[in-house]
Amino acid sequence: MSGSEGSSGGDAAPRPQPEGKQKEKARVSRTSAILWHAHQNDAAAVRKLLEEDPSLVRARDYDSRTPLHVASLHGWIDVAKTLIEFNADVNAQDRWKNTPLADAEGAKKRAVIELLKLHGGVTYGQNGSHFEPKAVPPPLPNKCDWEIDPSELDFSNSNIIGKGSFGEILRASWRATPVAVKRILPSLSDDRLVIQDFRHEVNLLVKLRHPNIVQFLGAVTERKPLMLITEYLRGGDLHQYLKEKGSLPPLTAINFALDIARGIAYLHNEPNVVIHRDLKPRNVLLVNTNADHLKVGDFGLSKLIKVQNSHDVYKMTGETGSYRYMAPEVFKHRKYDKKVDVFSFAMILYEMVEGDPPMSNYEPYEAAKYVADGHRPVFRSKGWVAGLKELTEQCWAADMNQRPAFLEILKRLEKIKEALPADNHWSIFTS
Repeated sequence: MSGSEGSSGGDAAPRPQPEGKQKEKARVSRTSAILWHAHQNDAAAVRKLLEEDPSLVRARDYDSRTPLHVASLHGWIDVAKTLIEFNADVNAQDRWKNTPLADAEGAKKRAVIELLKLHGGVTYGQNGSHFEPKAVPPPLPNKCDWEIDPSELDFSNSNIIGKGSFGEILRASWRATPVAVKRILPSLSDDRLVIQDFRHEVNLLVKLRHPNIVQFLGAVTERKPLMLITEYLRGGDLHQYLKEKGSLPPLTAINFALDIARGIAYLHNEPNVVIHRDLKPRNVLLVNTNADHLKVGDFGLSKLIKVQNSHDVYKMTGETGSYRYMAPEVFKHRKYDKKVDVFSFAMILYEMVEGDPPMSNYEPYEAAKYVADGHRPVFRSKGWVAGLKELTEQCWAADMNQRPAFLEILKRLEKIKEALPADNHWSIFTS
């Protein structure tokens, strides 16, 4: 059943239900359908649904986003025109108070921006030019423990080791020790949303201590540019390593998988669950050039959640993270939990054994869509030792409840490793 779920998700064995419940279920299904078709740029399907039920133009997802929000963010002009034709509220606000125009401006979708303005759209919210009069919360009160004086950072021999939309990561020196510095671009130092995301990441990293998690050392929050300082790992990232090495010997792949799984098992520990949400080879770092130890890093998209019980499902933003490693429930804007990291882990395990990224013949967005439609990467390598393929398949199950937890994954990986024939145990030295 796991690979065949459609976007509207019907039950396999229908039972008689009260008429009210049936209507409610149909309504939820149609709400999901219009949001999905708006996301897929299918104006004809959106029109058909609206002709059948014009009230669907006011449909909302878990983050209170309307079909017009979705179309505006992606720049789907025909879908946006259809929704406006059916009297969509051009100034509807989502959970973050963003209007569709704020989303379109944030994504620089010119045609949609003009269309929304033509119909009275205003820009408001976290992505827009007008903000809620709500103060950004300060970092933890004991920040004196980790606030770093920027004069202690030596950039004289620094080099850029990574770039993002909000800033750059540099190799620098702090008290004569090599460190990695995430530096927010000066032009964004006054952007409330950027500041909020930065402080969120700092407040999260302060709490994390584990051998397989990149170690936070401190931050600059009182002066500009804002900076976040972590240990510097000389081995680079797993993406670059796999690009150079190709498919890894089974023992190397399993040892790498164990390190990643240990780090994520720690993050998923209750009652303070951290969901990484962007687990991919670029965010897994090699401690040194010998490649004998890995750490999970980059917590910019992670969420720290207090759970009431182990089966809590969270209402969070869809399409968070990187498409090629993205769980189908995230791509489809559905409720999801920490099992999204299990799915991403399976994709990384596949890449380590196969030597190629999952769905490498597809562009990232198309790969995510293909996976969301129920497809999975094809096993080709001879490196799939007993038990490893089955574990991977369970980790990328379409039903997130069927995916094992990381503590279970660790046990299974240890058993697979123990069962390897003796000659495999030497392969790590020849990789």
